[in-house]
Amino acid sequence: MKADSKIVLGLLAGAAIGAIAGILFAPDKGSETRKKITQNTSDMGDQLKHTFNDFVDTVKDKYRSAKNEVEEVAEKGKVSTFTNQAKNSVV
Repeated sequence: MKADSKIVLGLLAGAAIGAIAGILFAPDKGSETRKKITQNTSDMGDQLKHTFNDFVDTVKDKYRSAKNEVEEVAEKGKVSTFTNQAKNSVV
């Protein structure tokens, strides 16, 4: 995992812990506190899903790029081999 991904995940985890701690120490009724915890947990889950989806998209893009480069190199190799064979057969 890249350092950037670790930093983002660490920040999200820290924000979640801070939000939950703040809610738990707030002078609200229990039902209000539970609603806030549920909402914050849902929000953090959505942010985590978004971050993970971005990470997956980045990996997919890099895979496609590498695959295309390999295919191009392979195609150049085929053309080069074909050209060499054609030259040899003419001589």
